[in-house]
Amino acid sequence: MALADFQTLVDGMVRETAELTDADRDMAISLAIERYSKDRPRTAVEDLTAPGGLRLPLPGAWEQDFSDLRSLEHPIGNDPLDLLGDWELYQTPSGFEIRLDGCSGGSIEADASVRATFTIKHVLNASTDTVPVGDREAVAAWAAAGLCDQLANRFSGDSDSVIQADSVEHGSKAGEFARRAAALRRRYFNELGIEPKRSEPAGAVVDLNSRPSHPGGRLLKERRRR
Repeated sequence: MALADFQTLVDGMVRETAELTDADRDMAISLAIERYSKDRPRTAVEDLTAPGGLRLPLPGAWEQDFSDLRSLEHPIGNDPLDLLGDWELYQTPSGFEIRLDGCSGGSIEADASVRATFTIKHVLNASTDTVPVGDREAVAAWAAAGLCDQLANRFSGDSDSVIQADSVEHGSKAGEFARRAAALRRRYFNELGIEPKRSEPAGAVVDLNSRPSHPGGRLLKERRRR
C-alpha cells in the first residue's frame, strides 16, 4: 500500500473534499507519518567499524534530531548477547559521535564491529510504504483528522462574511468537522493502544551537562537503555 492508496483511504474518511486541495491532503498525510514515527518508530540495525578506543561513528542511517540509540552489541553474535552498558552522544565541531564509558570496559579494538540498534522514521511515498498493515487505518485517521480541523476552521472563519442563514449552516459544518476530527484522533490512539495524555515523542532524550570548557566540544548524555 503506497501513497496513492493512503490518499484514497484519507479521502474516504474526510468525504467532503471539494474545499481541500491535493496538496492539503498530501501535507496531512506527511504530518501523520511524522506523528506515527514518533509513536511507533522503525528499528534499524547497522554494524559500525570501531576506530579504536572509546569512540564510535554514528550509523549511516542515523536521523539527526530524531534517532534514538537503543543498544550497542560487542562482540557480535554471542548468546546471550554482549551489550555495552553505557554510552553518550558527544558533540564535536564536525557533528555527533558515540562515546563509550571506559570505566565499564567499553574500549573497543580498532576495526572491530559493533552492532548498533536505533530508531528511524517511517517512509511513505509512491513506491515505499513502511507502515505495518495493521496500523494503516490509524495513520490515515490522523491525516483525516488534520483535514477535518482545516475544514472546521474554514467554515468557522466564513461564518462572519455571509448572511445569517448561511452563517448558521457554516457554523453547523464547523462544529461537525471539529467533532469528526476529535473522533478520528481517538480512533488513532485507540487502534495503536496509546494513552493520549501519556503520548510522548520517541526521539532521543538528552540533558545538557555543565562541564568545564575543553577542546572537544559539548557533551549530551544519552538516556541509558537496559
